[in-house]
Amino acid sequence: MTQLVQTIVLGLLIGGVYALLAGGLALIFGVMDVINVAQGALLILAAFVAWTLWNDFGIDPLLSVLVTTPLMFGLGWVMYKTTIQWISGRPASMSVLLTFALALVIEGAMGMAWSTTYHAATPGYFAQSFRLGDFYFPKAQVFGCVIAFGVLTFLYVLLRYTWLGRAIRAVSENVSSARLVGVNPKKVAALTFAVGVAMAGAGGSIASVLYPFLPGSHYQWISRLLGIIVLGGMGSLPGAVVGALALGVAETMTATYISPRWATMMPYALIMVVLLARPQGIMGAKLREDAVI
Repeated sequence: MTQLVQTIVLGLLIGGVYALLAGGLALIFGVMDVINVAQGALLILAAFVAWTLWNDFGIDPLLSVLVTTPLMFGLGWVMYKTTIQWISGRPASMSVLLTFALALVIEGAMGMAWSTTYHAATPGYFAQSFRLGDFYFPKAQVFGCVIAFGVLTFLYVLLRYTWLGRAIRAVSENVSSARLVGVNPKKVAALTFAVGVAMAGAGGSIASVLYPFLPGSHYQWISRLLGIIVLGGMGSLPGAVVGALALGVAETMTATYISPRWATMMPYALIMVVLLARPQGIMGAKLREDAVI
């Protein structure tokens, strides 16, 4: 029983970090109908920045969230203005092709800057754990999850109680109606994309401590993040959180009770089962389809 409880808690800690990483992707798709395949590469870029700050300047990788988040926000805004805005209103498949090309460019740039070998930030608390009775919880995962939910809470407040948040929600619901009340969809889209990339920046700093990485690691991350938002419901931020927590628990349960080699496969089996029963995802809205005879 002790092992089961600890396994579930560890899965939730990992899922909390996944929720932050997938939240940016879900936000961008929900508002802009853009599938940002470059999100994984941007995450790894932020991880390299956090590793550099730790390795060269001694800045704690988790504290580097204060640097990587605004840095990636600016990069996201520039990316939108120079590339993404030109495919606005076009089919989602166009965004897949464009952002995949951007991911390859970012991967190549990271390879030239940091080489193609594995990197990992290992601060002093990396191998330490909190003890609570018979339970042990790695400090890195606990700290990472706390920071992730702190950023998600800030995003919730932003979307719920600010003018920008109301504008984002208005554009996601109906672009034409948003224009009628004075919202500029293009400006909102640019800021939304920048916020989504900023979330990858924060998540990259956390991931630099929890997982070893190299430039090509973005393929593993984007497949995991796309799986999460499909599981939770495309474009649903709450769904991304629920899907991320479910995926984290599924991974740790599989690694503990079956084999670590199966941990990366079994969660996607869970996704397949959920989508067969509920194609719109856990919290996705089911669209009405009227048949014309």
